[in-house]
Amino acid sequence: MRAIRFAPGEVELLDQTKLPHETVWEKFTSADEVAAAIRDMKVRGAPAIGAAAAFGLAAEARRLQGDSQLREKLLEAAKRLRSARPTAVNLAQALDEMLSVLTQTGDDALADALYAKAVAIADADVATNRRIGAFGADVIGQHGGHILTHCNTGSLATVEYGTALGVIRALHERGTLRHVYVDETRPYLQGARLTAYELAEEGIPFDIITDSTAGYAMAQGWVDAVVVGADRIARNGDTANKIGTYTLAVLAQYHGIPFYVAAPTTTLDLATATGRDIPIEERHANEVTHMFGRPIAPIGASARHLAFDVTPGALITGIITECGVAKPPYIESLAEMAGRHGA
Repeated sequence: MRAIRFAPGEVELLDQTKLPHETVWEKFTSADEVAAAIRDMKVRGAPAIGAAAAFGLAAEARRLQGDSQLREKLLEAAKRLRSARPTAVNLAQALDEMLSVLTQTGDDALADALYAKAVAIADADVATNRRIGAFGADVIGQHGGHILTHCNTGSLATVEYGTALGVIRALHERGTLRHVYVDETRPYLQGARLTAYELAEEGIPFDIITDSTAGYAMAQGWVDAVVVGADRIARNGDTANKIGTYTLAVLAQYHGIPFYVAAPTTTLDLATATGRDIPIEERHANEVTHMFGRPIAPIGASARHLAFDVTPGALITGIITECGVAKPPYIESLAEMAGRHGA
């Protein structure tokens, strides 16, 4: 399953706001179109928006081919893409990789070179996710086969296979997965709409639960381990992820249940010391007071809609990367994972 398709000069994205009941692919040929798709959550998930932005910048270069201000316009386009969603570090890292091409390539070859770099970013994501799945299945499989997850971290959130959902896929492939509990993940319902869609497609047994059910499910012994994704991980292991993740981590610690984060090393932000320094996106109140365009709260009601929260590293059992599983103290182990990635 993939939610991103690409060719020179264009990128196609599966509109995830329409899933699971409509399958709508949209074609984009400019950076601003892709930036809007990222803001509107037609594409979401840290690795996926990084790849989408890379192809958006490559398409922009082809659209501007021959323009006397090509490089200046590409730099401005990269800024607009970078600001589309500020929390996910993969977006900035993918764009930094793309912009490095500008210093190495002449104008005539720039569109082809940027497209080749975007393809390399996408291919690397797929290989990375497979390794995350394998490492995660090794460690989480020791705890039991009943897994709780939050939001969507599968093929729809990456280029293919997934991070936390990739771990679940790997457990299923090994025959050690028993059941998955999927938080609905208000207010966008990424769990109920997207994770359930992926699990159903692959015949993986699951139940959707309301976000507020998770604690009692743990108390009843339904859950052996929790695995979630990440949008940014600070040097000390503090992890920004979809709102509601912090609550799950607190509940897991209270009930003695291991809590794992699965993310590529590109999600590590070792320049950020702690979670207090991670910018947290706040989205429009209408996304809370309305559902699928229809009001569910009194007209004029106000709401706060933080898209992410930060889970302290002290609540995380391990951080699963493509280079292995980091354990506390994270200042040391995450630096080691980053070093392995760079080796």
